Amino acid sequence: MRTEQPQMIYLKDYQAPEYLIDETHLTFELFEDHTLVHAQLVMRRNPARGAGLPALALDGQQLQLLSVAMDDAELTAADYQLTDSHLILHPTSEQFVVDTSVKIHPESNTALEGLYKSGTMFCTQCEAEGFRKITYYLDRPDVMSKFTTTVVAEQHRYPILLSNGNPIASGPDEDGRHWATWEDPFMKPAYLFALVAGDLWCVEDTFITMTDRNVALRIYVEPENIDKCQHAMTSLKKSMRWDEETYGREYDLDIFMIVAVSDFNMGAMENKGLNIFNSSAVLARAETATDAAHQRVEAIVAHEYFHNWSGNRVTCRDWFQLSLKEGFTVFRDSQFSADMNSRVVKRIQDVAYLRTHQFAEDAGPMAHAVRPDSFIEISNFYTLTVYEKGSEVVRMIHTLLGEVGFRKGSDLYFERHDGQAVTCDDFIKAMEDANGADLSQFKRWYSQAGTPRLAVSEHYDAAQKTYSLTFAQSCPATPDKVEKLPFVIPVELALLNAQGVELPLQLTGETNAAGTTRVLSVTEAEQTFTFVGVPEKPLPSLLRGFSAPVKLQFAYSRDQLMFLMQHDSDGFNRWDAGQQLSVQVLQDLIAQHQRGEALTLDPRLVEALRSVLNNASLDQAMVAEMLSLPGEAYLTEISEVADVDAIHTAREFARKQLAQSLFDDLWSRYQANRAVSKVTPYVAEAEHFARRALQNIALSYLMLTGKPEVLAAALEQFEHSDNMTERLTALAVLVNSPFEAEKAAALASFADHFKDDPLVMDQWFSVQAGSTLPGGLKRVQQLMEHPAFTLKNPNKVRALVGAFAGQNLINFHAADGSGYRFLADLVIQLNALNPQIASRQLAPLTRWRKYDSARQALMKAELERIRNSGDLSSDVFEVVSKSLA
Repeated sequence: MRTEQPQMIYLKDYQAPEYLIDETHLTFELFEDHTLVHAQLVMRRNPARGAGLPALALDGQQLQLLSVAMDDAELTAADYQLTDSHLILHPTSEQFVVDTSVKIHPESNTALEGLYKSGTMFCTQCEAEGFRKITYYLDRPDVMSKFTTTVVAEQHRYPILLSNGNPIASGPDEDGRHWATWEDPFMKPAYLFALVAGDLWCVEDTFITMTDRNVALRIYVEPENIDKCQHAMTSLKKSMRWDEETYGREYDLDIFMIVAVSDFNMGAMENKGLNIFNSSAVLARAETATDAAHQRVEAIVAHEYFHNWSGNRVTCRDWFQLSLKEGFTVFRDSQFSADMNSRVVKRIQDVAYLRTHQFAEDAGPMAHAVRPDSFIEISNFYTLTVYEKGSEVVRMIHTLLGEVGFRKGSDLYFERHDGQAVTCDDFIKAMEDANGADLSQFKRWYSQAGTPRLAVSEHYDAAQKTYSLTFAQSCPATPDKVEKLPFVIPVELALLNAQGVELPLQLTGETNAAGTTRVLSVTEAEQTFTFVGVPEKPLPSLLRGFSAPVKLQFAYSRDQLMFLMQHDSDGFNRWDAGQQLSVQVLQDLIAQHQRGEALTLDPRLVEALRSVLNNASLDQAMVAEMLSLPGEAYLTEISEVADVDAIHTAREFARKQLAQSLFDDLWSRYQANRAVSKVTPYVAEAEHFARRALQNIALSYLMLTGKPEVLAAALEQFEHSDNMTERLTALAVLVNSPFEAEKAAALASFADHFKDDPLVMDQWFSVQAGSTLPGGLKRVQQLMEHPAFTLKNPNKVRALVGAFAGQNLINFHAADGSGYRFLADLVIQLNALNPQIASRQLAPLTRWRKYDSARQALMKAELERIRNSGDLSSDVFEVVSKSLA
């Protein structure tokens, strides 16, 4: 059991480093049972820290020190101090060279931080603080250095030797070994260091930059995956061109490389010139990856490439500034994805995810500001708040300044800070200076946690023909702060007349109307805006495009929501009106269930969705999104006390009623789209994504009717589709159906066909883990014994354990607490193997206050059992201790 609480780190305590590292020269000798790392650091006193020569504390963990020298003089044990976390030296001059040699064990590194082995391949993950597990160093983002790296390994086992930058030399070594040296001409912090050694094949292409430079593009994979790289390569070239055209950013090295590895804690890593990817984020072809997977690959390839400027050329001063690079880059990749696919559907998907998951994070024990004030373990702050909410904060700046103003600000930011480690304040200052703007109040989005609530009321004066909207903003208390100051909330809106036509917008005091859509900046706790010349009482279309990450409250009637679904020109708000209508109807059903009444579905929802289904002018992807009812996780998030059983019962009842009432319409759309799919080769483009999306959601509804013709259709789609999107949906509807024989046969057939493809088997695990039919935990426990499953692979854990605990709410929240015990056992086991993955799997238990008293007691007891289980990692300790506070 832990006897000492890990140290809290505070933003207010930041100090610049005492020393800087101008050059870093590394040599890695890779062996099967150990690795030797030789480091030469060319160092100097940081002039910004004043006079004197304080002790130099180099970070280091799990390192066996073999030798250390300063300025070529070998040091003895009396010349330095060695702790579990630091090598402390005593410089005698302002400029000096430190040489160290250490032994490490990547072959037994299950935490997947620093240098480790994924299968037969050596690879690295150094963000945030993994480099200190490779060698002694100043492992902090504000220490930037030029790196030269030599890798030495057995040539037969590891013919490919890669690192950052450009290759400058290579050759044979003794005893069948060989070496390669790489030089990165750009200053970078240690977290961007990368090394890969393996028996890899390569897909190669070229890109001609805006200044006619020829850049070599290479994607390295294990031989069996060589046929799954083309989509990633195409996505990379699209990303490079888009970044030139949209942000004026050109790539700066002679080569850009991606390596796919099977064992990886995150999605991917933007190491300078050598991006290392989780294989799930780079490998994709029609037969093995869904449309969603293709879109995810495109987005992540873009995200990591865009980091070359927003993260690498300009990086973070400290880890509290993480959203400086991540929020900005998520915004950039969302812009890119919107341009490549359906802009409205991309926005809908992003907001649905944000509302369901990030809003829940804001309301939980781990709530923190986009720029947090403190942390124990930085790995716990790679969160939806830093990434997704951080992106929304950047999006609001874009909304307030406009596209041209935002581009001026980003150009100034990159020009002013190229080669520097900076802060969120520096980003805001560039936006202000480029536009003559004042964003000082806006910066509260970076320092205040929680999701603001925006309550809106209206008043129409028929005599004066004025229409007033009053906005009242508030933000709930969070663990870090009770009282919150008003935010700047940009509200994009339009006013619709009785025919659904947008009215001209002219505020009191203005001489002319300023179009039919505008952005209001709500900056006070309560603020009223009055429009003049309004001929009739309008219906407001508020927060268009989800212009701010807030919870909007306006008393729309169900008839008004149906009107917006049919007439609103803003695609996002059209969808959102449908979601609000669905929530109201589902909450009625939940209340009926809780009162023990027979469930009755409001027919207005049926008719609203019927009109959507029969609207041939709507994008098919939009129709698919509008047919999707709010999920159980979202219904849980918006509940004061979540009644798991009532939520599940109500939603399933609504789905079945809709399936029966809309059967003919759904069947017609399904058959029409399936007919096209049968004769159309797979294409990973928006129009085709849209067709398959509507086809698949129609099948999901239709299967609820249990009709034999639907079963036949599902089996036909499963057996004869040429792509994973259609095949996996058919498998999922069979798995959730009562047709036991067909279900068993489909699962067996799928597993036999794809048994040698780990990523496809992950999907097979997830489909079963997510089944809401009774016996979910038993199925998951049995699947953990399957030969394709291992706790050592993060993708497997996410696919099976994560899908069960995070998505299968009715089974995970079983009243006897069996799901909670299962997850706690897994976290305790994972804590010893991979602390990062252990802490991330904890999230469902941390929200114990959301449930009834009986479930609260069971969940809290499991958190206490984890806390008392033994020597917890700082990752798990922080999450558990904050959850119980």
